[in-house]
Amino acid sequence: MTMRMDYMAAAPAAMRALGGVYGYVGQSGLPKELIDLVYLRVSQINGCAYCIDMHARELSQEGVPHEKLMLVPVWREAGDLFSDTERAAFAWAETVTRVADTGVPDAEYEAAAARFDAKALTDLTVAIGLMNAYNRLAISFRRPPSGAKS
Repeated sequence: MTMRMDYMAAAPAAMRALGGVYGYVGQSGLPKELIDLVYLRVSQINGCAYCIDMHARELSQEGVPHEKLMLVPVWREAGDLFSDTERAAFAWAETVTRVADTGVPDAEYEAAAARFDAKALTDLTVAIGLMNAYNRLAISFRRPPSGAKS
């Protein structure tokens, strides 16, 4: 895959603005591992090779077991490998990422709101939206994963 253009060089102020949101999410109080797992799941849904590679590597470096990383796409079938909070975050990430198809039903909102307080659910939704934005940039401009050869 050949990168179409360097969007970071083309619009550095936009990338700094997204970076500011990334920084906010990181200090929001949500656990880092949870945020990174959600970033990974959103990137898998969107098919963003660059972001999947990056977040899987980061999670691995943070000590998340390989077995857990491999089962993120099938978290519903992974038994107790994922906590109730992680499962709630994945379900919310999936419905919000697929908003055009799901409309984010009341039942999905109620399930997420039962697990996260208002601030945490807002912060989680900001994180999901941010990763969707990053995915759209990387996919649109064909940013290759770090391990790929052009």
